[in-house]
Amino acid sequence: MSKTTPGTLLLSKAGIAFDLHPYDYDPDAPRVGLQAAEALGIDASQTLKTLMAEVDGKPVCVVVPSDCEVSMKKMAAAFHGKSGQMMKVPDAERLTGYKVGGISPFGQRKSTPTVIDETAQLYDVVYINAGQRGLLLSIAPDDAARFLSAPFADLTA
Repeated sequence: MSKTTPGTLLLSKAGIAFDLHPYDYDPDAPRVGLQAAEALGIDASQTLKTLMAEVDGKPVCVVVPSDCEVSMKKMAAAFHGKSGQMMKVPDAERLTGYKVGGISPFGQRKSTPTVIDETAQLYDVVYINAGQRGLLLSIAPDDAARFLSAPFADLTA
């Protein structure tokens, strides 16, 4: 498995500190983020999943704890919109350049507005997909937010 992705290349180029954490990806896991947390022995709420969605028909990216569900109402409000829905898998993969199960907020093919759930700030580091299935990166939440120009907001149901 390559440990270089568009996201890790951009973070390195920007001088952002992160560490890589490969794990055995299970494509049959009902919830990939929870499986990743378990495989690495880390808290599921410290492991963040990257979800592609649409608010008022425009693409957005939300980063939330893997053990939580996104509130569509809170997500729409975070982007100053009225309604939100999850993006279809082919659209998410085409927009980001990553496969579902390996979507990272870093280094997406097309930059989209991003919001990170406020609970990420409870940790010194959080674990986020590095851009491929079976590879997470750990990063300080403030560094991730700064790099992505992403505010923190309450996003969970």
